[in-house]
Amino acid sequence: MGGRQAYVEAVDSLRTATGRPAGDAGRAVVDRAVGLLAGRTRCRLAEAHRHLLRMSAEQRRDLVEVAAGVIGLLDVPEQDEGPPHPVPLPAPAVGVAAVRRPESWLPVVQAVLDTMPGRHALLTPVRDAAGRLADLEFAAVSPEAIAGDGLHGQGLLGARMSEHFPETLASDRWPIYERVLATGDPAETGPFRHAAGRSSVRAHRLGAGLLLTWEHHDGGPDGSERIAATERLGNLGWGEWDLVSGEVRWSEQLYRIYERDPALGPLSREESEALAVPGDLPLRMAAAEAFERAEQVDLTTRVRINGRIKHLRTVVDAVRDTTGAPLRIYGIVQDVTARETSVQRLAEVERQLAEQRRSLAAEHQLAARLQQIILPIPDGPMELPGLKVAVRYLPAEQEGMVGGDWYHAEALRDGSVLLAVGDVAGHGTQAATTMAQLRHSLRALAVTTGDPAVLLGHLNRLTCDLDRETPETTATAIVARYDPDRRRLTWAQAGHPPPLLSRGGRTAPLPRPAGPMLGVVEDARYGCATLDLAIGDVLLCYTDGLVEHRRRGPDDGLHAVIRTVDEAVAASPRQPLGELLDRLRQANPDDDTCILAVRPVTGETRDLRHYLRMG
Repeated sequence: MGGRQAYVEAVDSLRTATGRPAGDAGRAVVDRAVGLLAGRTRCRLAEAHRHLLRMSAEQRRDLVEVAAGVIGLLDVPEQDEGPPHPVPLPAPAVGVAAVRRPESWLPVVQAVLDTMPGRHALLTPVRDAAGRLADLEFAAVSPEAIAGDGLHGQGLLGARMSEHFPETLASDRWPIYERVLATGDPAETGPFRHAAGRSSVRAHRLGAGLLLTWEHHDGGPDGSERIAATERLGNLGWGEWDLVSGEVRWSEQLYRIYERDPALGPLSREESEALAVPGDLPLRMAAAEAFERAEQVDLTTRVRINGRIKHLRTVVDAVRDTTGAPLRIYGIVQDVTARETSVQRLAEVERQLAEQRRSLAAEHQLAARLQQIILPIPDGPMELPGLKVAVRYLPAEQEGMVGGDWYHAEALRDGSVLLAVGDVAGHGTQAATTMAQLRHSLRALAVTTGDPAVLLGHLNRLTCDLDRETPETTATAIVARYDPDRRRLTWAQAGHPPPLLSRGGRTAPLPRPAGPMLGVVEDARYGCATLDLAIGDVLLCYTDGLVEHRRRGPDDGLHAVIRTVDEAVAASPRQPLGELLDRLRQANPDDDTCILAVRPVTGETRDLRHYLRMG
């Protein structure tokens, strides 16, 4: 138990040293981002993690925040989601079906095999028209996996068993592979002899594929075999040019890198220059000048081989005479195409993330400007017939999270007061636009009826109409009408959190009348409730960001608000509404919050009603 604890502490210490968050939630976000980044760019997990760390440092942003941005960009369903499934194979294999390699899981298998010593490969079945196993195709391989013709590592990807191990299809191993695929029971066969010596094979079913592991039984390799294995593992080869005799020698792996038949001998200078990408000429010239100064050369250039671009790292040095003239040139060439391609893909992901952040910032600015125009927040309390009203708008902390929260408070021509608070689902310009439509519609509809339930019915039909133009448009709202003569509040709600009434030092939510969300049921009906307010009462209407948080239940946030209001009222029962609202903080920093506070006051309203009628 002590060793296990020490191990956990050591891992957490390592995570901290490398910028990995020790907390479970942050660790899960970073690990998810690393997996997505490695899978989509075909780079190794460690390289993806280093790239996240670099982005975090360069942008001076928290690592978890950067990881969340990567997840938001890359975590989208792909065409080939789920385990592999048979699909028709294009010509020339007429009448044969192959298994497609889904993007979502093969990179994970490949990333695991990349770190494993020994010869391992995941092969997907190729079946004939009758459904019988006709061939196996290499879908993921370890670096040491090798065919009899020298093809190895990821060079085997897409190749078929019949092309490189044709004897296997006629051997007694083939029925064993069929049985493992059919039953899922692992099996081992061998030892048997083939071009590379005596081996055994262990077979396991993985998804719909076959995971094979070869075990070599002959004696340990001699020095030349070790060098060859090292070259294959590092995907590098060596070459030597004796300037005295003119002899040029290449290793076997160098021929493989250049995909050249050894019978043709090494490339001539003219052939080598013909393969070079013209854009790299300045780099090659600089390397030649450095070599002339007797410096060791280490450069990465591009070559075009069989219609494909490869990135080759070349390290060159020479044996020189007393004057510094080269006598023998020798060098190592490593195929780093996979690494360079990963770097390019990582750079593209970073560019997309930067573009996404710029777009979010622009949308945030536009939505915020739109919101300020259509929803002006008063600097201080408002005086309405029989009421004092205060409003607070608490914006979301994250860019691009401008929401559809809104309020309305105005005196009507009959001397009553119309109050409302609402919340449109979603964020951004669409939510702000829908919020504007609902708020302005409410003002217009209030001229035709004074019944809050009828007003909500009209707003519901409007939201349903908007849903046909913009799918999944929904909203919640509270609409209330206050009669200052009787101090009576009549209110209705549509799926909205209940108002809080603070009376006599105690705060509690009001029982809600029936009413579904706006935009869900076209012919929805809404009920009304009434409340007689007394001098000293405070009524709070709010949107859900004040009380609801994704990691806590709504009751936790509600109790915190009630406690804050009770403490504020106990300390100063007649304190200004603005000071009371200043004490409140939203439970969810990722969501906007709108709070409307009202307090009944004494006073004559007849003159104001007369003024409104005359105006």
